[in-house]
Amino acid sequence: MRLLLATFLTALLSFRSSQALDFDVDNEGSIKNATALVAGGLLDYYTGQQYGQTIGMFSNPYYWWEAGGAWGSILDFWWYTQNDTYNAMLEEALLYQAGENHDYIPLNQSTTEGNDDQAFWGLVVMAAAERNFTNPPETEPQWLYLAQAVFNTMALRWDDESCGGGLRWQIFTWNSGYDYKNTVSNGALFHLAARLARYTGNNTYVDWAEKVFDWMKGIGLLTENDNSYVYDGAKVDGNCSTITKLIWTYNQGLLMSGCAYLYNYTGSETWHTRTFEFLNSSDIFFNNSILYERTCQEANTCNTDQRSFKAYFSRFLGLTAQLVPAARNQIMDWIRASAKGAAQSCSGGTDGHTCGLNWFYDGWDGKWGLGEQMAALEIMQNVLCLDRPAPYTAATGGSSVGNGAAGTETSATNLSPLDITTGSRAAAGIITAVIGLSIVACTVWLVL
Repeated sequence: MRLLLATFLTALLSFRSSQALDFDVDNEGSIKNATALVAGGLLDYYTGQQYGQTIGMFSNPYYWWEAGGAWGSILDFWWYTQNDTYNAMLEEALLYQAGENHDYIPLNQSTTEGNDDQAFWGLVVMAAAERNFTNPPETEPQWLYLAQAVFNTMALRWDDESCGGGLRWQIFTWNSGYDYKNTVSNGALFHLAARLARYTGNNTYVDWAEKVFDWMKGIGLLTENDNSYVYDGAKVDGNCSTITKLIWTYNQGLLMSGCAYLYNYTGSETWHTRTFEFLNSSDIFFNNSILYERTCQEANTCNTDQRSFKAYFSRFLGLTAQLVPAARNQIMDWIRASAKGAAQSCSGGTDGHTCGLNWFYDGWDGKWGLGEQMAALEIMQNVLCLDRPAPYTAATGGSSVGNGAAGTETSATNLSPLDITTGSRAAAGIITAVIGLSIVACTVWLVL
């Protein structure tokens, strides 16, 4: 009897896992129903409301930066589908993780956080400002303020002492990767500058965007013209002369959509051309118009972080389509084809709508996780991107308020890098010596 029951349950789960979501790219109701299921599946990984867990954080093995990326997907879910089920949870997470200095360097992350980690939270609150997400109470920092604080603290870490400029991967000297200037940190600074320029109308942000772009191009992180690829980064040793020539969707998307924001704001043909250069070369990430993570997916080597990269690229595709009308046909062809593939991959797990990694696999590929769920949600909901207004600005309806000096007043995390002075080292040495002597004294006492 037990064997018969087990066989029946296995067959039932297998049947449920073989049924793709009811997802029709031409039917708004179908899209909204399907994305609601996928969004619910994404939040199955959220632990912030469990006893003893941290608000805003997701289960292991998902790092803090990916939590910021996931809340960005939930914000997009609200915006594109007008489903506010998770809005209170979203607002709570964004405010809780802002940290004591309102710059997204909270104490629980302050010894391990990188520039790119901070940037992903900055991108979420920038989007909240652009979409008029419910403003926080007056006693709390506002969305624009938080985005400006992230930008300012990152800009203060600009490192002219090596490689002629650029941001290091890590904020703090003791973390592995401090000797690497990676594209995602610098690309995010460029991207955030472009968005702040458009929202505020302050051309100082344009100057910063140009500065970052020119530096990245100058050391070879960016190529232009027919093959406008965005490479991973460069080691500080050798004056950043050795480039790591790996290409990732999210890096490509940061630069492409950042150029789109600058074109939309300035009307400059230069930024229009650059938008299309990055857009056209993005075809390397598509197989029969279906998106995939080229560098790791074919070899089945994508790690936990890399499984989420398509989510951000999908988000940046939608933004580019909203901002650059001439790009819409190509982008929407890719989004619609990829959304169909993603939806049919969301047919696994015991819930029947767990999403996979490979969107041109016939059905669920057996992969699952926060990254897979997030990526599928983003590409599916961006089918609706042209049905919603383009990001607002302060002049076109954006109500969030900020401060150009946000984040620069008192925070020690503005230091670039975190300075360890001679006095600090001496003090640390004295403390170490005292602790050492205490340990010896205790040992002697125990022996006696």
